Amino acid sequence: MNLLEEIGNAKSVAISGHIRPDGDCICSTLALKGYLNRALPDVKVTVFTQDNPPTIFSYLEGYDEMNLSYSPKEKYDVFVALDVSSVDRLGEAMWFFENADKTICIDHHETNPNLADVNVIRPEASSTCEVLYPLFDKRYIDKKVAECLFSGIVHDSGVFQYSNMSRESFYIVGDLVEYGFDGPKIIQDTFYTKTYVQNQILGRALLESILFMDGKCIVSMVDRKMMEFYNVLPKHLEGIVNQLKNTKGVEVAIFMYEMGTQRYKVSMRSNGGVNVATVALVFGGGGHERAAGVEMNGTYYDIINALSREISKQLQ
Repeated sequence: MNLLEEIGNAKSVAISGHIRPDGDCICSTLALKGYLNRALPDVKVTVFTQDNPPTIFSYLEGYDEMNLSYSPKEKYDVFVALDVSSVDRLGEAMWFFENADKTICIDHHETNPNLADVNVIRPEASSTCEVLYPLFDKRYIDKKVAECLFSGIVHDSGVFQYSNMSRESFYIVGDLVEYGFDGPKIIQDTFYTKTYVQNQILGRALLESILFMDGKCIVSMVDRKMMEFYNVLPKHLEGIVNQLKNTKGVEVAIFMYEMGTQRYKVSMRSNGGVNVATVALVFGGGGHERAAGVEMNGTYYDIINALSREISKQLQ
């Protein structure tokens, strides 16, 4: 796909990722905004995202310009959905998607149903930032845009360690680092460095984790009372499920936090023996073979029992 040709003579472009944005989501939206600002300087480009986007990405160009209020409600010529596996995952940005003259979706979730008028879906890619890079004309990529793309790949690949990193992924990373940003600092500051409170709640989650299914699964849960005690938000819980996954002998790691009365956000990670995307899909979620998520209603034990039934089908 020629991205600039698809945008054509548009005078306005809206960009949004999924609700509760992670690193790849934030970085891909800002990368596209920066690219379009350079390639099409006369076009109005707006990134919509939720309140409280992760502050660890505040070093990226365009971070302070994101529209957090989803207003005013005005039509855009083109809407680009990034890292979004279903329309409902757009949240309040769905209004702009539904009212745009043309919609484009660029994503790497295998559960994506081709939700837009024009779709580029590459489930084998490490990240949406990786999918974006070949769509960009290199004349309009500079250090700031490259920094966004690099950061997104870092976060969705677990610093290049997940199986979704391919030869092409490393080739792209090699291209990007040539733009001269401080890659090691980005990795340290945004992936490894945690606040004291984040380390505290990570320790609490690990301490209260439970092994089940003969040690092949591990689960931990943080309820609202615990989040209030440590004064943390959902964005501060990033990385807990990945640490659970590192437990020896575990095939599937599950981390849950309480969103409301008997409603939980569930994150799952797999070491390869279970496709957690198919598990999440059963309950209305989605994701990738080794990383997926879903929101579920019920008690903590009801949810674990339901997930266990689906996981056991693949472990047999």
